[in-house]
Amino acid sequence: MQLEENDLKVIKSKGIEATQLQKQIETFKQGIPHVDLVRPATIGDGIIELSSLEKMIELYENNSSKVLKFTPASGAATRMFKLLHQLMSLSKDVDSFKKLLNSNKFSNIQKAIPNLSDLAFYSLVEEKIEQQFKLQLNQLDAYEKAYYAFQVMLDKNGLDLSNLPKGLIYFHNYDGDLKTPFEEHFFEAAAYASKDKKASLHFTVSPKHQGKFEQKFKQVSSDLEKQTGVSFEVSYSYQKESTDTIAVDENNQPVKVNNQLYFRPGGHGALIQNLNQIDASIIFIKNIDNITHRDGLASNAKFKKALAGVLLEKQKEIFNLITKLRQSPSQSIIEEAKSFIQSEFNDMNTYADANAIIDRLNRPIRVCGMVENTGAPGGGPFWVVNGKGEMSLQIVEKAQMNTEDQNQLKVIEKSTHFNPVDLVCGVEDVDGNKFDLLKFVNHKRGFITHKSVQGKPIKALELPGLWNGAMEYWNTFFVEVPLSTFCPVKSVFDLLKPMHLADD
Repeated sequence: MQLEENDLKVIKSKGIEATQLQKQIETFKQGIPHVDLVRPATIGDGIIELSSLEKMIELYENNSSKVLKFTPASGAATRMFKLLHQLMSLSKDVDSFKKLLNSNKFSNIQKAIPNLSDLAFYSLVEEKIEQQFKLQLNQLDAYEKAYYAFQVMLDKNGLDLSNLPKGLIYFHNYDGDLKTPFEEHFFEAAAYASKDKKASLHFTVSPKHQGKFEQKFKQVSSDLEKQTGVSFEVSYSYQKESTDTIAVDENNQPVKVNNQLYFRPGGHGALIQNLNQIDASIIFIKNIDNITHRDGLASNAKFKKALAGVLLEKQKEIFNLITKLRQSPSQSIIEEAKSFIQSEFNDMNTYADANAIIDRLNRPIRVCGMVENTGAPGGGPFWVVNGKGEMSLQIVEKAQMNTEDQNQLKVIEKSTHFNPVDLVCGVEDVDGNKFDLLKFVNHKRGFITHKSVQGKPIKALELPGLWNGAMEYWNTFFVEVPLSTFCPVKSVFDLLKPMHLADD
């Protein structure tokens, strides 16, 4: 690939090397192979069933390690309102609006209309309807009210919700006290990620939205501290431009827009760089939108603490083995360590000596909560052969699976659990030093997706996902947690589900 002077300036400004660009283009040409699924992780075969909840909680609560809550929060709310935008763009008036609601495409919106008043921000919607349209709400039927409500929710002169970051939309209503998911994560941190009445939180945000988050925290920090009895330390970061990836056309040639190389964000896998900068021993990871109404907080916090307890228990076993291997690498100790590797990781590889076994054990640890699969789209837990030829537990996304292969389909169909992105990470080694997390990434686990720019089809490259290839060479443990711990908001109408509403 021949780079022009202007191209070199662009990649230099982003902190991208020309060789890095060439590797990305080679990836497009060669393609990314599917993950070879060996079998699904199930209870007793890769997924731990918590039988000692209180013991694990106690183990975590008695630990003095530095703890931090890491929350990816860069997403805009655009997708939450995507279907609503489509409906309103086709609705010329109330009559056409009603007809469209009777179609299959918009049937879920129609079902939600009787319960719109349960949306946390609905009082703001009603105020705007009266201000903007000079209408008396009590004179409108349910469909008319919904028609104007949706306009207000989307309109730039209304609430303009789809242009807000998802973390700053009001999710929950506590007798008129409206809370964003951003605020709710502080209550979560107070419940399970605080030590000595202090809690640290880190949010990965979009650069254009960071000021909005900082302003919101300034407004609510005093109340948060009063309500929780905890003081909070907050930090922010965003995906580095150096993790952006080049887009190519269907012939794998770099795409230019306005005579300039066109790059796209590398996806959440880029956040391994951000995670690598965090100063903490134990890091909880959870997406911004996966946050329950506070009525469910106490129960969910127990399971978060239990996951951390499992992490500490497994970490202690591994550290003890490494210490023994260093001090007295006798044959019996070597066999004990090999047995652990085989039983915990299903890794039957032969390791030449104590140093090779230490290298296999001395890795970052992640404990991932897994919920029963009820048909939600997304990744799941599987046994795979990783890039080092080791049998290992991995979270595999649908896009990584070969669904055209009948044998792979049979493995997929036997899957019992789903990944809700509920992780606790141990990022220090046996000597208390921080791991360089970038050394444990399988760079060949990215995704090639098909997009468009200026009406033309392009191919985009996403980096290995944060909880997929970016953590492929970690030591992984899966633990079953209740479905109640998983309550993401992909559509605005997900906010009408029981987990986001007050208990009756």
